[in-house]
Amino acid sequence: MYKTQKVGAIIVAAGCGMRMDGIDKIFAPLGDMSVLEHSVTTFDTSPYVDFITVVLRHDNTARGEYLLRQKSLRKELIICQGGARRQDSALAGLNALPPCRWVIVHDGARPLLNQNLIADGLEASQETGAAAAAVPLTDTVKRTDDNGYVNETLPRKLLWAVQTPQVFRFDIIKAGYTQTVSDVTDDAAMVEALGIKVKLYTGSYDNVKLTTPTDMALAQSILQQRRP
Repeated sequence: MYKTQKVGAIIVAAGCGMRMDGIDKIFAPLGDMSVLEHSVTTFDTSPYVDFITVVLRHDNTARGEYLLRQKSLRKELIICQGGARRQDSALAGLNALPPCRWVIVHDGARPLLNQNLIADGLEASQETGAAAAAVPLTDTVKRTDDNGYVNETLPRKLLWAVQTPQVFRFDIIKAGYTQTVSDVTDDAAMVEALGIKVKLYTGSYDNVKLTTPTDMALAQSILQQRRP
């Protein structure tokens, strides 16, 4: 069904990157492109995506505009300014999209997504209108009290690390953004709060989030392994 309906992608890249030792990770070089260009290029070459909105910090908007307008993109590209919180930025991106039925929300700090994550997410979202990429945890997870003493060891087979992209029907994610008051770091959590079930689909361990300089080195290594 989604193949005949409009799909918009929101790349949220309005964060401050406090743990990157002063590096602006969105514009940091990764191979022969910047981190931001990797995500934009992947969505631009997807046969399922019609529109792309990139959400940037107010002090980065002009730089991002200049960088991305130099590229020969196939899709309609909208660049807008983010807000104080992540959900404010994502809502700004949503409001900037042309009319569409499906919305893909992706962290600009995850530059190594692939085409399968986009296609699989759209497929998985057809069941309930909401889906999120995720990978099974490989570490044992323990719940502690406030003093750091273990209260419980959680069953690893039921635990997943959630990633982006996350895919939603437009009306569902719009309701999530507009009805959520508390701060959240995960778009799917807002949809869950509405009582809508979110379908997890298999993400990729290569789909790393760039949070520290060590993550940048890992991403460089993954990118080198992908190339012939």
